[in-house]
Amino acid sequence: MAEIDWDRLFEAAQEARENAVAPYSHFRVGAAVLTADGQVYTGCNVEVSSYSLTLCAERVALFKALSEGARQFVAVAVVADAEQPTPPCGACRQVIWDFAREAQIGMRGESGQVKILRAEELFPEAFDQEFLPET
Repeated sequence: MAEIDWDRLFEAAQEARENAVAPYSHFRVGAAVLTADGQVYTGCNVEVSSYSLTLCAERVALFKALSEGARQFVAVAVVADAEQPTPPCGACRQVIWDFAREAQIGMRGESGQVKILRAEELFPEAFDQEFLPET
């Protein structure tokens, strides 16, 4: 399993944030996902005029990694246009739970403050396949 270099991950997330497309909220977010084999995938938020179709940075990074074949995740780093560490939204928490529940989630604010949580701390009592009927 890859060791977590949070400085590297936060830097990658910050670089990804520069590519954010946020013409409506003006709230830019970047994320970096670390896989068990040490690969880093990044993403930024992309907003569209039909707000519900907007994608958050965390989902973009995870979907990018998944689309390239990654399946084991160690960490997700999030950097947003905010002084305080900004946690993932509910939709991102669900995606993290479904695909990266063993990962640590690191959030860094522009103030430099860092908060790191495990997925189960971020999303207690999560909905998952255990609640679905067997087919």
